[in-house]
Amino acid sequence: MKFQKLKNAVALITGGAGFIGSHLSGAVLDYGGRVVCFDNLSTGSRDNIKEFINDRNFVFIKGDANTLGDLKKVFKKHKIDYVFHYAACVGVLRTLENPLGVLKDIDGIKNVLELSRVHKVKKVIFSSSSEVYGEPVEIPEREDGHLNAKLPYATVKLVGEHYINSYYEKYGLPTCALRFFNVYGPKQESSAYGFVTGVFIRQVLNGKSLTIFGNGTQTRDFVFIGDNIAASLSALLSDKANGHAINIGTGRPVTILDLAERIIALSGRKGKIKFLKPRMDILHRFPAVEKMRAMLAYTPQVSLDEGLQKTVRWYKENMKRSLPRITN
Repeated sequence: MKFQKLKNAVALITGGAGFIGSHLSGAVLDYGGRVVCFDNLSTGSRDNIKEFINDRNFVFIKGDANTLGDLKKVFKKHKIDYVFHYAACVGVLRTLENPLGVLKDIDGIKNVLELSRVHKVKKVIFSSSSEVYGEPVEIPEREDGHLNAKLPYATVKLVGEHYINSYYEKYGLPTCALRFFNVYGPKQESSAYGFVTGVFIRQVLNGKSLTIFGNGTQTRDFVFIGDNIAASLSALLSDKANGHAINIGTGRPVTILDLAERIIALSGRKGKIKFLKPRMDILHRFPAVEKMRAMLAYTPQVSLDEGLQKTVRWYKENMKRSLPRITN
């Protein structure tokens, strides 16, 4: 089995109660690993991890990765084999409203890396982002190409990549940065602070028009959550990936208008599209994926229609869960 090394291994997942982190938690458990889920619940939710709470191989700890003392307690109590550092302030609107708060995430990156070094962790995976490319200079965007990070969120991710590469080069701590493109799937937030796929699905299921800024010709690369998780685990167990930043995407661009039309068709509802005044936005963003295929021996398996169908079905069954909530 490809992920046999995970059996009985202990994985610390910061941001483990979030959209991606909770799916990752489930995957590690499925492969026989043990999960220490660490989250301050600022954007994550106990709902996302409730299915694991009674699993003896799952532990939830409320804490903030940006606070060194919180993380120290975790490393002291648990013998951590692997770390997925996924905790971050996420969502375009949220990061624009709180730019200084986003910068605090640099502390979390430093905390995770130093404690991982001291406690001899086997490998650290860092969730970076396609945002590090900023306004693209070339399409598709290549890992060794031009980086144009300007907004605070993108800057933090790029700083994080430099940090983890430095720990690999100086201390020999195995690390890998994964540049996630547009991940979608069940459990993703669909409020104004959420992401386009979930927002569109919620709009059509509520009988409202799907709102597109501009004419919808913008392109993005949409990756189903299951493929994102499989790629992440492949990166964890690939020595070839150590010290590298790797795009995680399908390499197949989709226009926002096409996405909206597919969601309407798959929803079984009568949906309309409303075009709004264009806003400052990246027109085209999709990755070169040759490095992912070569280093991780992985290619996404879920088609966009299949992934959207699964996601729409989840939203129909869980309409209330993807709204903003206070989780204390």
